Amino acid sequence: MTDLTGAVWRKSTRSGGNGGDCVEVATNLPGVVAVRDSKDPDGPVLAFTPATWTAFVAAAKRPDLAA
Repeated sequence: MTDLTGAVWRKSTRSGGNGGDCVEVATNLPGVVAVRDSKDPDGPVLAFTPATWTAFVAAAKRPDLAA
């Protein structure tokens, strides 16, 4: 299990302030990027390697892959 002590969680600047459905990301932990549901901060967390997270974000930004 990944130790999330000291994780600094942030939301996307595009999420707005309306309390909508968002994910939060912590990128300050060594060797891991953690992702959680902002509505359930004590719930489950997905953990990715930094390289995997970078590849995901790059793919998500590609207009030809947009749904």
